[in-house]
Amino acid sequence: MTARFARVEDYLASFPEDVRPVLEGVRGAIREALPDAVETIAYDMPTYKVGGRSVVHFAGWTSYVSVYPLPAAQPGSDLEADLAPYRATKGTGRFPLDEAVPYDLITRVVRALRSERLG
Repeated sequence: MTARFARVEDYLASFPEDVRPVLEGVRGAIREALPDAVETIAYDMPTYKVGGRSVVHFAGWTSYVSVYPLPAAQPGSDLEADLAPYRATKGTGRFPLDEAVPYDLITRVVRALRSERLG
């Protein structure tokens, strides 16, 4: 199966003009947390790898943007409390497009993922 998108820019360009700034914001939040990451497309969505290992992906949908995976739940932690309203499943964060996207929270999520996945 051939990937639909060759570059993240192609992926972003496939979305309506009003959604692109949100996706760019998510991209920026991820880049802030992973400045040394290689940006690529995997599973037809933007993917960020460090040392050849995937750390995080994001995807745009009709009414939300998702971040995959989420760090393991840490009951009682500030990160878990802040993330709880956006946790769609154990491993998926879902951020509605009709609300302000908490880019700072996405940066925190990605930093936690980096720690979990890369040590």
